[in-house]
Amino acid sequence: MNEKIHTHMRRLEKYRFEVGFDEWDGKLMMDEPAPLGESKAPDAGMMLSSAVGHCLCSSLLFCTGKAHGEVQDLSADVETTLARNERGRWRIEGIKVHIKAALDDEDKKKLERCRELYEDFCIVTGSVRQGVDVKVDLSVEPKN
Repeated sequence: MNEKIHTHMRRLEKYRFEVGFDEWDGKLMMDEPAPLGESKAPDAGMMLSSAVGHCLCSSLLFCTGKAHGEVQDLSADVETTLARNERGRWRIEGIKVHIKAALDDEDKKKLERCRELYEDFCIVTGSVRQGVDVKVDLSVEPKN
């Protein structure tokens, strides 16, 4: 059975959107960098970058917990590289993730098994690595 995530976006002004989800009560904002937008919120590339980093960190935490280990501190630095393709369009060329985990000596041994597993359980990173099928439907409605 497939799981689904339902995301809803509404333009507030210029290129700034309010984003909500059926699966979460909160709202967040997204914007484009200047000169298109006003850089008042993350753009789509930033959100993808943070999604990859968050997913990998969460997967590592989950795996370590399953091994009865405890991560004392965890942080990640994600560098997403943008480059123009052969048609001159901006694309995400690559993502580098550096995860820093602090564990005591006994838990470091438990983490070793996770080194081989946790990336494979990260939904976002696994999907991005394979490419994702995206279907787009555009409907035009009369202005109210």
